[in-house]
Amino acid sequence: MASQCGRSHPLALLLSPPVLLFLLLCLVGDASAVKRDANGTCKSSANTKCQPGVMLPVWQPSLNLSFGDKLARAVVYFSCLIYCFLGVSIIADRFMAAIEVITSKEKDVVVKMKDGTKQVVSVRIWNETVSNLTLMALGSSAPEILLSIIEICGKKFEAGDLGPGTIVGSAAFNLFIIIGLCVYVIPNGEIRRIKHLLVFFVTASFSVFAYLWMYMIIDIFSPGRVQVWEAVLTFAFFPLTVLLAYVADTKIFFKSFLKKHYTARSAKAYQDGELEMQNPETAVVDPSAVDTDLSDFEKTRHDYIEILREIRKKHPNADPKMLEEMAQMEVLNRGPKSRAFYRMQATRQLTGSGNVIKKSKVERRLSVAVEEQEEDPNLQKIFFDPGHYTVMENVGTFSLTVSRSGGDLNAVVRLDYHTVDGTATAGDDYVAAQGTLVFHSGEKHCQFSLTIIDDDVFEEDEHFYVELSNIRVEGGDPETRVELADPIRATIMVLDDDHAGIFHFEVTEATVHEAIGEAEFKVQRSSGARGIVRLPFKTVDGTAKGDGNDFDSVKDYLEFHNDETEKTIKIRIIDDEEYEKNEFFFIELGDPILMKRVGHHLEEDRECSQIDEGGRPKLGEFVKIKVTIIESTEFKNTVDRMLKKANLSLVVGTSSWKEQFIEAITVSSGDDEDGGADEDGEEKLPSCVDYVMHFLTIFWKLLFAFVPPTDYLSGWLCFTVSISGIGLLTALIGDLASSFGCTVGLTDAVTAITFVALGTSLPDTFASKVAAIGDSNADSSVGNVTGSNAVNVFLGIGVAWSIAAIYHWSDGSEFLVESGSLGFSVTVFCVEALVAIMIMMLRRLKPVGGELGGPFVPKVITTTVFLGLWVTYIILSALENYCYIDGF
Repeated sequence: MASQCGRSHPLALLLSPPVLLFLLLCLVGDASAVKRDANGTCKSSANTKCQPGVMLPVWQPSLNLSFGDKLARAVVYFSCLIYCFLGVSIIADRFMAAIEVITSKEKDVVVKMKDGTKQVVSVRIWNETVSNLTLMALGSSAPEILLSIIEICGKKFEAGDLGPGTIVGSAAFNLFIIIGLCVYVIPNGEIRRIKHLLVFFVTASFSVFAYLWMYMIIDIFSPGRVQVWEAVLTFAFFPLTVLLAYVADTKIFFKSFLKKHYTARSAKAYQDGELEMQNPETAVVDPSAVDTDLSDFEKTRHDYIEILREIRKKHPNADPKMLEEMAQMEVLNRGPKSRAFYRMQATRQLTGSGNVIKKSKVERRLSVAVEEQEEDPNLQKIFFDPGHYTVMENVGTFSLTVSRSGGDLNAVVRLDYHTVDGTATAGDDYVAAQGTLVFHSGEKHCQFSLTIIDDDVFEEDEHFYVELSNIRVEGGDPETRVELADPIRATIMVLDDDHAGIFHFEVTEATVHEAIGEAEFKVQRSSGARGIVRLPFKTVDGTAKGDGNDFDSVKDYLEFHNDETEKTIKIRIIDDEEYEKNEFFFIELGDPILMKRVGHHLEEDRECSQIDEGGRPKLGEFVKIKVTIIESTEFKNTVDRMLKKANLSLVVGTSSWKEQFIEAITVSSGDDEDGGADEDGEEKLPSCVDYVMHFLTIFWKLLFAFVPPTDYLSGWLCFTVSISGIGLLTALIGDLASSFGCTVGLTDAVTAITFVALGTSLPDTFASKVAAIGDSNADSSVGNVTGSNAVNVFLGIGVAWSIAAIYHWSDGSEFLVESGSLGFSVTVFCVEALVAIMIMMLRRLKPVGGELGGPFVPKVITTTVFLGLWVTYIILSALENYCYIDGF
């Protein structure tokens, strides 16, 4: 991985060759900014008097400025323009977060699996194609769309050049520069293909048709004016585009019956078009028609299970909630990303806010949880260690341990102990004892002894207790407090050694989770532990089958040595990852066999010479245990929640203003392709560029931290406030762009297709680059470009022109729109767009094989051609705008 000093920052795009071209245009425009009228006479179009904007007044004085004044004002306007573009990117980050939360809403549907069982699957309410063409496209194109609408309203419903020019210029930049860059950044030899090709055909066709339609309105149907029906129909093409793209995505006309498409993007499972149009709670899938989709779903679930197991091995002491959160983070890092994610990622890396998904977030919570568990340093606790002892009747004397921890260990502590009868009685089964323990300075442990009375009488296992009391502290730190802590009572179990033992299970039924791996079942030896005993056991099939189907069949024996009182049977449970599993089998104990040692071998002691018939080993009451295998409830619920909730709304959404302000003032590493962690798993430190960009944008971050969190009203409140903020900033950008243009001698049309188009498209450029590299297909990086271009016209032009046309119609006048530069620019773009789309389709053929990437030479050729198309578009549009060539 490249070092932080060598990595490419998004801001570097501002110093790319296109910007140098823009500066050249400024010089050309200032020298010859003229426009021919209808009689062929050139008239000034750029060096006119600057007009007040929607929000900004004219900078006075505005006439007879020296070159130095113009240069100074141009620098101020340009700097403010760039700063406002950064502000738009940051508020668009909040806007995209709201869109991600809104479009990530899910519901449960019942899916019929291949084996006939039914599975509840969480699927998104929003179709992916519909969300990309509506909210996602609106999120990425909001500045262009709002600029067009605001310009119309700000000019008292008269046409302007800035809004339409930005839309067309942005479309050219998106199609030529962004796609050309995406082709080039794919590693050599790798390719990315468009997955939803029919959807791409629809959006690509409408992206060209949208601009042809603009030309037909202003040059063919009603030259020089826009009628109400034309404007309204332009807007109506937007839902038509969405509908046709949805039809192409779901392929509903290729099915024998009308079906509905459900998408569970977070699970990467596409239940493709086979859910009947009925109640979604009872809808089922025909397994024969969706084998591939169901196998994808099963593969995804299997991947989630493996991820959860991996993390559980790495963090064995973490609680289930933490494990689930870490697994969700890992799933999100590995899984596909939405267009909103890539746009947010671009903005945050640009502004020093780091990665959207931070791997260290849960680890930090784990460390905090550990710190919170730290005990009071002045508190000293004294307790039995351990609190339970099991001894044989013939043990004689044995020791018990009392320990202390915490506080000042230099203090001398005295405390008393005494025995208490249980089923065992003092004098008959043990020797009663009492006394005082003394912890000398520095001592952590103190021991005392008890004596067990051995007899030859067969009797049941018995127990008694030892209790601590009456603490006295001498010397040490006066702030240290000493108290008894659990266990303050030790239990001593005395096992009879005059009988070979009674063998039995602890319980008659046991439940194990399918994901347990190896299940253990305890067999106890009570009422005696004399001699060596072999205890046969075997598994018996029930509804669960052995021989490696549901568990490993076992027929073996346990060998209890003298004084051993407990053994464990281990059975391997097979995890076939069935949901709602509920099957059982049995483990049976055979008759115990008393063994004797003959030389180095053990043989059955048939004479039982060591004990009488009453002391022979026997089976107890519980000699057969029913083992039920179920799907691990906790594990299953965790995986189900991951399938339902492992979407980006978990990490992009916010729940409180406090969280938003903390994010606003926090600077993180922008080099976060690995989730903000280096090779050792440590979080990377921000670079100097990250700090600079963070402090440059801290005003916008803090300002937009006041936007309501996405958890409020399911993201819609954040959506509304964010788009309002984008609108205000866009109005300011429009005024700054016009003022900058008139200062340096650029027309609004040229300013729009260059500076404004670049500023509004910069985050999308970097977002598409990251998507092209990170995704396995080209839909997010290429497919969304054509969709956004179509939406720009149908919403940006359709809404703005509809408002103006209706206003003029109601006023009895006409809405006039000059063809001129706009018509010429649209025509050039349409011709070049067709060429670009044909090149992309040809790249799907051999030897390239995909829209993006491929061998080095075809990549370079494609990128060069696309860059040339964009430069040609800019030059031709500028030359026509300045009267060097004739337009339409």
